[in-house]
Amino acid sequence: MKKTTLIFFSALLCAVYAYGQPTSRHIVAFYNVENLFHPSEDSLVRDDDFTPTGLYHWSYKKYYHKIANVAKVFLAMGQGNPPSVIGLAEIENERVLEDLCYHSPLNAYHYRYVHHDSPDRRGIDVALLYRDSCVKVLRERKVPVVFPFEPNTQNRDLLYALVRFLGGDSLHIVVNHWTSRFGGYAATIPKRNYYADVARSIVDSILTLDPDANILLMGDFNDYATDQSLEQHLRARKYTPDNLSDTLFNLMYYFVDQNNVGSHKHEDFWGCLDQMVVSRGFLFDKGNIHILDKVPHIFQALFLLVPDEKYGGTKTFRTFSGPRYIGGYADHLPVYVVVEEDAPLDNKAIDDKSRDTAEQDHQDGTGLESDGSNENSSKDADADE
Repeated sequence: MKKTTLIFFSALLCAVYAYGQPTSRHIVAFYNVENLFHPSEDSLVRDDDFTPTGLYHWSYKKYYHKIANVAKVFLAMGQGNPPSVIGLAEIENERVLEDLCYHSPLNAYHYRYVHHDSPDRRGIDVALLYRDSCVKVLRERKVPVVFPFEPNTQNRDLLYALVRFLGGDSLHIVVNHWTSRFGGYAATIPKRNYYADVARSIVDSILTLDPDANILLMGDFNDYATDQSLEQHLRARKYTPDNLSDTLFNLMYYFVDQNNVGSHKHEDFWGCLDQMVVSRGFLFDKGNIHILDKVPHIFQALFLLVPDEKYGGTKTFRTFSGPRYIGGYADHLPVYVVVEEDAPLDNKAIDDKSRDTAEQDHQDGTGLESDGSNENSSKDADADE
């Protein structure tokens, strides 16, 4: 009897382990690093202020200090196991990404990057970092944004990437940095609304082929969750257990009702300009990856904050206070979700997903035409190559 009982419980434990336990967890983060310029002058963009002789006297010493600071943020966020995927905003160029991936403490974690130069006049772009020991990039492309009402403006591109976790499931990612409120909130509303329309068209084209697709839109949207661009144009709704009709959910609604909590502070108000927007399939665990507890996080480490002597409480510890160098981090706090993998997909499921991906490539699943160029800066070679 004892032997039979022991065998039964051993089998039960094996079943629980095989079917009930996650194989791994991944942090997927976004961080607007605020003006991460390389000190060298680029005649094609307006980066004069961030050169050694410019307004901010942006020396190589200051630059490498900021590179180290950004790396510190991600190492601290993961408590020594940094994010598997990172979206970045306000990156000047590929040289910055090389220094961040290969010449900082992040080098030990085998980060690679995806980046395209955008038309932005200041030369600041979005980018994607990923640990190739955790995920693979299956395809990626830049998504140009041209306002029909101002066709000559030079706007930041969106960045689309399809990544696959080593457990076999895939995630569509769109990294965003929408038009800022500089020049007036009301005057810039149509621009952010149009960014939302472009982002929504990407989502719709993916969902047309795969209604249960895992999709994540992350970035600095320069709008709050309740603003017109997000609610009406992107149609990113608040998650509730009884919401069975919407296809996109803005996880950052989680913080809307929390008093003075956010990723960015304007005067005395903390709010979330940085968003994590997910598809129904990703939120409701239609594959073998899901968002842990269905909640987002703001990384509020004490070293990222300083006392706010003017408005009270704390504020972000920035690189500059006006033109004065103070050696901090950025004007935003990072945001992230924890993605949990269930039992790995079997070979047949992975093969099926591979065929789906091939079909999506054939049908152009993002609804976008390839630009036909070779500007892709997806870097997956070793640092010394």
